[in-house]
Amino acid sequence: MNRIDVLNNLPKRKAKDIDLKELFLVIKRRLWLIIVITIIATGLGTYYSHSNNAPLYQSSSRIIIGANPENRNTLQVIIKDSTILDKVVKELGLAQSAEALAGQITVSSVDNSQVVSISVTDTDPNRAADIANTTAKVFKQEIPTIMDFNDVRLLSDAKVNPWPINQSQNKLIIIGFIAGLVIGIGLVFLLDSLDDSLRSEHEVEEMLGLPVLGRVPKMHKKNLKKKNVKQVELEVRGETIGYK
Repeated sequence: MNRIDVLNNLPKRKAKDIDLKELFLVIKRRLWLIIVITIIATGLGTYYSHSNNAPLYQSSSRIIIGANPENRNTLQVIIKDSTILDKVVKELGLAQSAEALAGQITVSSVDNSQVVSISVTDTDPNRAADIANTTAKVFKQEIPTIMDFNDVRLLSDAKVNPWPINQSQNKLIIIGFIAGLVIGIGLVFLLDSLDDSLRSEHEVEEMLGLPVLGRVPKMHKKNLKKKNVKQVELEVRGETIGYK
């Protein structure tokens, strides 16, 4: 009977019962693969989110306009007029025109009160706060000349908001991280299911139906170093005993 016949006559390898300890060992053996795939997927999500959706930041300053609702609406419109924004652009040295800057500004009354919020959206959080504060300041300075109206007071300055308002960008990064983690773990278990190598004496006994009497340990640099150290110790001890 040749070797092929012997192998064919061996009992078929039984399906393994997967337990939590074995799952942990499967993941541990190829943990590096999961980490690499997760990093790549997260990096792709970060690159895509930044290249297609620039983060936008918003800051708001508040002023008090002591006027009735009709006049207040008129004054709110003037805040975004080029008469005010031209001076804002010049004072801050901005690259865009007053018309473009007007598209970044939202002016609204807070709860139909005399408090008016000047909100600015920009790709730079510091610049957004500077534009909001400068717009409020310039409006207060110029409105007496434009409408002979003096009842404008600065209520609160805009603060720098470090968190982007378009949170979809962060979602793409999170999705990339989760997708990389899932793909990495799935690939690890796929490779393990395709791996028919025997990793323990128990698996060998199940396959051959014979007890394992011993095994040859895997040799690597650390083992060889320990072996050499032991040999040197034995030789030294032997020389010492012989000398006595």
